[in-house]
Amino acid sequence: MSARPARLQAFDYLGFYRYFLTFCTADRRPVFVDAGTVREVIEQIRRTCAEEQFAVLAYCFMPDHVHLLLEGRREDADLRRCAKLARQRSAMFYARLGGRRLWQAGFYDRVLRNEESTVDVVKYIVGNAVRGGLVARVVDYPFCGSDVCDLRVLWPD
Repeated sequence: MSARPARLQAFDYLGFYRYFLTFCTADRRPVFVDAGTVREVIEQIRRTCAEEQFAVLAYCFMPDHVHLLLEGRREDADLRRCAKLARQRSAMFYARLGGRRLWQAGFYDRVLRNEESTVDVVKYIVGNAVRGGLVARVVDYPFCGSDVCDLRVLWPD
């Protein structure tokens, strides 16, 4: 098992920030190859984000991990709480299906700087399936998307 990634010590993870997150599956098992599993896990993440005042700017489920770009929508939006609840809820769903532990301990995060382009990060995240050799075009991959923008606009045919 890998060590839990450290959070930034001098940062409170509260407010109107954008966060690039990566959650890896336990033992890097290829859990996210089933549409039903992906659908339920993203719904748990969306529900939690809505309750915790975060927008899901982008997501991409690779077989053994998920990339997310979240943005706080209020001054008190707490990323640590949101990530913890999203991981707990999705893990509980997965356990009810008879699955083993869903997530490895901890997760990776990067706080985006003000000057970083949100569109560029969205393109990077949803482009993972192409770079990983799963599909030839982003629009052909069913396990990525955005709750705030139409990916077909970013990748017109």
